[in-house]
Amino acid sequence: MTEEAAWSVLFAELNRWAEAGKRVELWLRDDDATVPSAQLDRLAALAEHFTMPVLLASIPLLAQEALARRLETAPLLRPCQHGAWHHNHAPQGEKKSEFGLHRPLAEILTEIAAGRQRLSELFGDTILPVFVPPWNRIDPAVAAELPALGFAGLSCFRNFALGPAGGPRLVNTDLDLIDWHHGRVGRQPGDLLAEMVELLAARRVALEPSQPFGLLLHHHDHDRTAWDFLTNLLARLTGHAAVVFSGPHTNVCNQDAIVQAATYLD
Repeated sequence: MTEEAAWSVLFAELNRWAEAGKRVELWLRDDDATVPSAQLDRLAALAEHFTMPVLLASIPLLAQEALARRLETAPLLRPCQHGAWHHNHAPQGEKKSEFGLHRPLAEILTEIAAGRQRLSELFGDTILPVFVPPWNRIDPAVAAELPALGFAGLSCFRNFALGPAGGPRLVNTDLDLIDWHHGRVGRQPGDLLAEMVELLAARRVALEPSQPFGLLLHHHDHDRTAWDFLTNLLARLTGHAAVVFSGPHTNVCNQDAIVQAATYLD
């Protein structure tokens, strides 16, 4: 299938959404922010061009003052907490995780709280009370404690679910633009479009209410393929009857939750 044919299949699926009176709420999450860069500038420009807020997951104990200064002129990049140090604590042979139960729970929660305090000092009241665990992995027992630390939202990757003890509002991302196993390069547009169509078709026929559809970005790792696909996708979807561009302030946590979390930090 050619790339243009793949785009046609996507629009056919979106037209089915429109005919069914449904909408896709598209939102963006970008991970691993620590410092300003030309790549971050490009992300900010893209957000401004499409008037689309981005949840910017910042590594708190690595983030620099210069990032905070840069975000003062990039209001659509909305910072939140991305782990603590982005360190892997899983033993060899297991999938990477900073917040599995490989350490005492009290130690983990202390580290998360220290990271939250650091980001509060950097970004003030612009920080959103959302937790994004590195590698999209967090033990459900740790997630259940996040509201007590002031978090209103949690964002991982598709299929992650909270445990029986619950946790913050969960809004996962759905489509990762990077091929991590073959050189950390942008995935081919045809593959991304096919995966997006498959996910949207399954969601359209599901009986439960639709969740927002999140694109997972890593601006530091974007090559031309990743940037071109993202820009092309947003441009082509602009104005479609079944698509609305959304943001983290509405998807991952509501305004009441933001106010409540801010009060927690006072």
